[in-house]
Amino acid sequence: MKYFELIKAGIEPQPFLDEIASVDDAWAASTGRQDRIAVQREALAIPLRGLKKSAIGDKKRRDVHESRWTTTSKRYPLACALLERTADELDSLLSRAKIVCLPAGRQVYPHIDRGAYYRLRNRYHLVLRSAAGSWLKAGDEEVRMREGELWWFDNDQMHEAHNDGEQDRIHMIFDLLPRSREAEAFPERAAVA
Repeated sequence: MKYFELIKAGIEPQPFLDEIASVDDAWAASTGRQDRIAVQREALAIPLRGLKKSAIGDKKRRDVHESRWTTTSKRYPLACALLERTADELDSLLSRAKIVCLPAGRQVYPHIDRGAYYRLRNRYHLVLRSAAGSWLKAGDEEVRMREGELWWFDNDQMHEAHNDGEQDRIHMIFDLLPRSREAEAFPERAAVA
């Protein structure tokens, strides 16, 4: 496969699911993803890391490299710790991250993540809940990701997802900037060093 790679299996999802369940109205607190992004309109999200709004200036949101922890992230310390650990293990800088719920029978419509931000980063999915396995397509390849699996996939390809199971599908979705590409995203840091 060229658009998918299984990075790790056997990650215990229950502590993360318990953490989500411990927060009242976790899925209702932020509706920006489904309100602003048409292809994501059927998905619910808990933003953990988002773009740094002060860095937007005259750029499009998809071209902003700077990211920050959200105020909501404080309620999810286990998820945040896993994200930081994974970034370290993969010699990368943590970028944007969210926990996403795709209810039964819903989908994420076909799209390509465009912009300078996405061109430099790798996209990962950690499957927290998906009894039937999570179907995802990128380019001409399809996979069925299982609970406790961490996958990389190429979001430069046309991709889509569908929850054909009978329960909500929950993933932690995050982007990592390989340290080898840091100077491309942040040339001002390279100039100072």
